Amino acid sequence: MEYRERKERKYDEKKKTRQQENRGRRKNSASTRREEPRELPDDVLVGRNAVTEALKAGRGINKILLASGDREGSVTEIAALAKERGIVVQYVERAKIEALSGGHRHQGVLAYVAPVPYAELDDILKAAAEKGEEPFLVLLDELEDPHNLGALLRTADATGVHGILIPKRRSVSLNATVAKTSAGAVEYVPVARIGNIVQTLKALKEKGFWVAGADMDGEKAYYEADLTGPLVLVVGSEGKGMSRLTKEACDFIVSMPMVGRINSLNASVAGSILMYESMRQRLLKKKTQTQS
Repeated sequence: MEYRERKERKYDEKKKTRQQENRGRRKNSASTRREEPRELPDDVLVGRNAVTEALKAGRGINKILLASGDREGSVTEIAALAKERGIVVQYVERAKIEALSGGHRHQGVLAYVAPVPYAELDDILKAAAEKGEEPFLVLLDELEDPHNLGALLRTADATGVHGILIPKRRSVSLNATVAKTSAGAVEYVPVARIGNIVQTLKALKEKGFWVAGADMDGEKAYYEADLTGPLVLVVGSEGKGMSRLTKEACDFIVSMPMVGRINSLNASVAGSILMYESMRQRLLKKKTQTQS
């Protein structure tokens, strides 16, 4: 009788052990499924090596996130390289990078990259000079919608704009949405990131540029203004338009007459109208000079 009880207890213990092992395997399997890394967006890079090599290769980078507290080793090198190239660096909680990295090994480093490299303003001006053309630039004052930037790039390519200027901060950057909306124009129209808008406009004026801004209270209609010669067209942000300081930095402000009930246009529509008017005037001027 005693032998039988011992045998039953031993059997029960083995059964219990097997059940525990099975539960553990199921738990581990579920955990593995939950931790399967998500596919990263096209404009996100994670990991110290990946971001370091992107910086060294000169790839267009919009912004870098570094985990707060990580200030040693390769993180210091990343911060130094970013500073050298004028790239924005933000120190954030590691949990934020963890959430954005989708389960990939990030080492406290994440970068938002551009689909194409950014250009330098001096290179844009040099390219225009090599073509024998008067430089034609468009500056976007804190535009935020990537669809608007993509649409403006598309029109810029069609109208012969030599380059688009966008601020490094408080502005939309080149990303996958911009590239898609531009229908390929992002590959042909150089985009340069600038620091202070007012200082950039001042420097361009010293090079002989005229600066025209678009606003509802402009002194003349856009088709009455001279939009030929070395020119910077300034397009304001959605809703707010141009900032006060940017408006004061313009040589003249043009308006767009409207007879409907809506008193403003989408930023990309307004910018496109101005670009086409400038192209029309340039082509007419060129034709007149050829005939005379």
